Amino acid sequence: MALSGILQEAETAVGLQSCQAADSFDYKTFFVKVGLNFKSKDQLTKVFGILDQDSSSFIEEDELKLFLQNFSASARAVTDADNKAFLAAGDSDGDGKIGVDKFQALVKS
Repeated sequence: MALSGILQEAETAVGLQSCQAADSFDYKTFFVKVGLNFKSKDQLTKVFGILDQDSSSFIEEDELKLFLQNFSASARAVTDADNKAFLAAGDSDGDGKIGVDKFQALVKS
């Protein structure tokens, strides 16, 4: 997986374990546990590129549902409630999508 070159496997496992239960995904906690909040802008841009599965330059709601599975294929899908909260936090202009700048700001918040 391409994220393995950016993130430590042990930290990723801890992050995923913290949100195993349905409706338990907290993006701030997850970003800290996997170490994303300490990554450079360049590294976050690479992570964004992986999460932007359709290469549209945005992460949309359907891609957010698969957010955790980008970190591990066996991870659960993000629930609708978690997805809406995550999108609302990163979508500061209400366009229904998160661009790279918004993603970087969200990770660092």
